[in-house]
Amino acid sequence: MQYNHQEIEKKWQKYWANQGTFKAENNSDKPKYYVLDMFPYPSGAGLHVGHPLGYIASDIYARYKRHKGFNVLHPQGYDSFGLPAEQYAIQTGQHPAITTETNIKTYRRQLDNIGFSFDWSREVRTSNPKYYKWTQWIFIQLFNSWYNKDTDKAEDIATLVAKFEAEGNANVNAVSDEDITIFSAEEWKSFSDKEQQEILLQYRLTFLSDTEVNWCPALGTVLANDEIVNGVSERGGHPVVRKKMTQWSMRISAYAERLLDGLQNIDWPQPLKDSQTNWIGRSQGAMVAFDVDGHDAKIDVFTTRPDTIFGVSFMTLAPEHDLVAKITTAEQKEAVEAYVEATAKRSERDRMADVKTISGVFTGAYALHPFTGKQVPIWIGDYVLASYGTGAVMAVPCGDQRDYDFAKHFGLEIPNIFADVDISEKANDAKDGIKLANSDFLDGLNYKKGMKTVIYELEKRGFGYGKINYRLRDAVFSRQRYWGEPFPVYYKDGMPQMIDAKHLPIVLPEVEKYLPTEDGKPPLGNAEVWAWNSIENRVVSNELIDNETVFPLELNTMPGWAGSSWYFNRYMDSNNEGEFVSKEAVDYWKQIDLYIGGSEHATGHLLYARFWQKFLFDRGLLPVDEFAKKLINQGMILGTSAFVYRVDVKPIIYADKEVEVKEIYDYVSKRPILVSKSEVELLNKSEDYTKKYYNFIKDKLSDELDSRFLNNSIDIEKIDLKINLRRCLPIHVDVSLLKGTSDELDIEKFIEDKKYEEFNKAFLILEDGFVVDLSEDIIDNTWKYIVGREVEKMSKSKYNVVNPDLICEEYGADSLRLFEMFLGPLEQTKPWKTSGISGVYSFLKKLWKLFTDENGINVSDAEPTKDELKTLHKTIKKVEEDIENFSFNTSVSTFMIAVNELTAQKCNKRQILEPLLVLISPYAPHIAEELWSQLGHNESIATVAFPKFEEKHLVESSKNYPVSFNGKMRFTLELPLDMSKDEIEKTVMAHEKTQQQLQGREPKKVIIVPGKIINIVG
Repeated sequence: MQYNHQEIEKKWQKYWANQGTFKAENNSDKPKYYVLDMFPYPSGAGLHVGHPLGYIASDIYARYKRHKGFNVLHPQGYDSFGLPAEQYAIQTGQHPAITTETNIKTYRRQLDNIGFSFDWSREVRTSNPKYYKWTQWIFIQLFNSWYNKDTDKAEDIATLVAKFEAEGNANVNAVSDEDITIFSAEEWKSFSDKEQQEILLQYRLTFLSDTEVNWCPALGTVLANDEIVNGVSERGGHPVVRKKMTQWSMRISAYAERLLDGLQNIDWPQPLKDSQTNWIGRSQGAMVAFDVDGHDAKIDVFTTRPDTIFGVSFMTLAPEHDLVAKITTAEQKEAVEAYVEATAKRSERDRMADVKTISGVFTGAYALHPFTGKQVPIWIGDYVLASYGTGAVMAVPCGDQRDYDFAKHFGLEIPNIFADVDISEKANDAKDGIKLANSDFLDGLNYKKGMKTVIYELEKRGFGYGKINYRLRDAVFSRQRYWGEPFPVYYKDGMPQMIDAKHLPIVLPEVEKYLPTEDGKPPLGNAEVWAWNSIENRVVSNELIDNETVFPLELNTMPGWAGSSWYFNRYMDSNNEGEFVSKEAVDYWKQIDLYIGGSEHATGHLLYARFWQKFLFDRGLLPVDEFAKKLINQGMILGTSAFVYRVDVKPIIYADKEVEVKEIYDYVSKRPILVSKSEVELLNKSEDYTKKYYNFIKDKLSDELDSRFLNNSIDIEKIDLKINLRRCLPIHVDVSLLKGTSDELDIEKFIEDKKYEEFNKAFLILEDGFVVDLSEDIIDNTWKYIVGREVEKMSKSKYNVVNPDLICEEYGADSLRLFEMFLGPLEQTKPWKTSGISGVYSFLKKLWKLFTDENGINVSDAEPTKDELKTLHKTIKKVEEDIENFSFNTSVSTFMIAVNELTAQKCNKRQILEPLLVLISPYAPHIAEELWSQLGHNESIATVAFPKFEEKHLVESSKNYPVSFNGKMRFTLELPLDMSKDEIEKTVMAHEKTQQQLQGREPKKVIIVPGKIINIVG
């Protein structure tokens, strides 16, 4: 009976789908367990073998929990709004929904092929109107909420309006905009409706504001900081500039302290917690106001070292600060504007990371020191960010190295305010043991006393106040894209109005073009039917806009993180059309028990999701304020890239006069040289080694060039060639173009691949040093070109991806699952090597043989032996411990050891093999299901109870003692472990082998350590 993985896996995947084997119930007598993977974006490339790593781990744990008697929720869906589909729509005109649907079908087929135990009845797609209806609904709840500092939670905006009506806003303790105007109850009531709406926008948790954003002209949209890498867009590598735009924002800063505190209550990886802690960036200090000399303006500065205020010798504003244009003098205007324009082309991350470059421009204006009244020059510098703090820095060069370097560079004053500290070479950043000097009322005080004193004086004199600040900025929530959630917003008299929830969803309109409009509006500006009729409560033609009953709708769409900030709650009740999740469902499931995904989402999805969870908890819509109890960041599976090595040939042209030589360059560029890996190494070692290649190729090319160009109309006296064979440029080559799992390039496939058509007339220097010319030589199967290999991130751009479909076809999904776990600890990064999977495949065939012979299933009902029980129970113990500790790689090793031992014991006992199948089932479910069925069971193995470990089978009842004579072991003797020392000695001395060794002599001493050794000294 042969192991046919293709037939078996298709059979059981169909069975699971038809039977709804993994469907979870929202009410059950069983304890609940919620296992979730971060849902994928369905890209056109589909899955590669690196993607399923976390899915396999979560699936093992979900299956294990079902065996342990839990009602397991293990759903899957798609984060299906995304820029790639929109970019494809721009290029081809195909609607993103069509592209997305096609990609989802590929993903679903691939996921099913790997045998995941997902509950597909709960599938969600963020781009499905039935889903984003509730994303829009949550946005409305945020709009209709404010953050009450007194109760430390979000509340309905109606409670804020009631406060305004009763007492104005003087005593309102809220998270709000900085520039709040104080008004009385009477004044509030006298304000127009529009004025009241404008005031409320300063308090709402989602609000409109003019915000500095990362604008990518090529993509036509705003990008979040985490969507920018090295100053360019992560998608496409396009330039990004800073630009001010009216945007929707989320007041996530209201939750900064709770987001920090909540990290103590969740079992997440410490490095990820550290990332969020640093991103939130809590700091304690003071706000200080500096008057601008000659202007009716103040510069507000947050500083963590207000005690150093007497060391301020200049101020630095962010180039994009609102005051820059107002205070810059005529003499400095040109220099300032040029600097501002240059800075706008750099992303915030780029500016933060660049700690070496010192640049800035003097505005010509001065601030006045609040305590001394002394003039302080105001500069602008790109190391100050408008989005962090107030966008202004009070520079204390004696106490801050960056300020020190700036002052040195521009020749600015560096006053010393630290007693007995030398600042001639560098700034002093120490606090402990340092006393202040040259600081008026702070002289002689240490850091702690100085802080308290200066804050007291600032508050007493009205120059500032103590404050806790956060690096965390309010999150920009608008994107100038088509393929995203539409806002449920229309504009009346320029003010945003929410569409009533009962009219949701507001569905994306059809557009002819997916690019921004010619006048710079977002793509939704191309829609002809995109206005809101407030009487009929429906979307109508733009031509009907009259600003009385028909109003323009919002043209921006929501960002990618909108739908992913709450999807885990929707899985609990995904088919509920009446609410985003029912109270019964959310009270039962509460939160994710195990969440698995990448650490790259630390300051994006994972932070935003925690924010939305806390908000919905505040509003009484969820029972817990953290969405995931435990999180594991799976490592990355790296690809093994392949490289060919190119040597470029450059023509040197000799002519009497300047001539057109482009044709010669073009011709030579089509005759590159590709060098095999071992030859590259030899070329690098020896210059002499290159001569045979150099002369051969040079002579051949020279003859071609002479005949092609010297005898035609181009006036050239001589063409020479420059070939540097010791300078080889590695070029990625698709790993699918290698022969099997070897490092040998399939030359015929290589030159036929359109990606490499530039090499179809190349010279190849082969492994044996033989040179071939692809422009004329017929490819010979004996040619051997060995590629270079390097372990890198698995990526389509590096041509090193391995398609799991091919692995499943050749080795089976169970082999893939086991191999990915066997590669190493879940959290670690590890390289993929396809050749290694054959060992796991051999293991599965060996497992199959334990149960079968040539006639079919061969299992006995006989009682198992002591050794067989020992093998089983040590396997149960180890596998259960491994799964509980997420050490899946060592479980695979344990299975291999167990199968080897049972094979050696010739075990075919049902009492041993059935529990073994249950142990292996989470890892290799298809083979386990098939063998379970062959053993006569009608029900799926998926819910069979996990075997119970019994310690008694590992307790040894006897000991195989080594019996030594004068320290040399001569034989072994198995004796009961409970035998006394005297009984051991009597038995050993009576043994015939002992008598042979002693030959009638009396031993001088008999040394016995029960359970360990026996040594007879003669």
